[in-house]
Amino acid sequence: MQIIRPDINIDFVGKNRVAVIISILFLLAGIVSLVVRGGPEYGVDFAGGTLIQVQFTEPTEAADIREALQRLPLGSLTVQQFGDEPNEFLIRAQETSSEQQQISHQVRNSLAERFGEGQVEIRRAESVGSQVGEELRGKGLLALLYAMAGTLIYISWRFEFRFAVGAVVALVHDVLITLGFFSFFGKELDLTIIAAFLTIIGYSLNDTIIIYDRVRENLGRNPSEGFAAIVNRSLNETLSRTILTSGTTLLVVVALFLFGGPVINNFAFALLVGIIVGTYSTIFVASALVLYWEEKHPRQVPENLPPADI
Repeated sequence: MQIIRPDINIDFVGKNRVAVIISILFLLAGIVSLVVRGGPEYGVDFAGGTLIQVQFTEPTEAADIREALQRLPLGSLTVQQFGDEPNEFLIRAQETSSEQQQISHQVRNSLAERFGEGQVEIRRAESVGSQVGEELRGKGLLALLYAMAGTLIYISWRFEFRFAVGAVVALVHDVLITLGFFSFFGKELDLTIIAAFLTIIGYSLNDTIIIYDRVRENLGRNPSEGFAAIVNRSLNETLSRTILTSGTTLLVVVALFLFGGPVINNFAFALLVGIIVGTYSTIFVASALVLYWEEKHPRQVPENLPPADI
């Protein structure tokens, strides 16, 4: 069974202009969302504070929980339903001077007094100081920057600098669009999402390198052929692999997103968006940038350039 015919010839290069416009629109929409919301919505890992997950024996309203906790010195307090169950909630509070165990005890006592003893259970409690949260936020950003820098160095050494620039810009494109989706849907950023971003970078980079390697092979075999035609043919030759790899990975991520539960929902959502956007950017963004560079600074391709080994 063949999903993609071996002789398929889709004009990807001819659609680059439309693809670039689509990317710009998504990036602008993400930036507008971030500006309107005042920046990303950080989780406890990055913003600092206390997070307590509680479960009731009966369905409960968030407003009743908030009212029961008003007398406690928790600062700014938010209560939201956790998952699909109407009896499980996340309580977020600003950082306080109290110990985590003491805060959990106070919350449990207040809720038991309001709803009855034995009606509420503390499922988990996390506390991060504001200074620690700021440090974690900075280290998470550095991890992303180091990954980009490593990618630039590796692909410059492996291929050429123009290929490296195309790959890095495509990776930045993937992360920014995924961040925009997080802002648009009001999802929190924490250390788990940084791990998801790094996973997206690795996944997208692998696909990009495969296509770049095929471009280099075709340049060696057909040095007189136009660069745009070589890129387009390389994209078509690797299309079957791209669809199979992305499709099978996407099936797993969709299963995690739908059935993995609320704990990993944000992580699965980041991967879901990242895989789709990463596949798109590999075909359109990375190749479009290399083609643009070739148009501005054409080079003479050596006639006997050997293909690369992966």
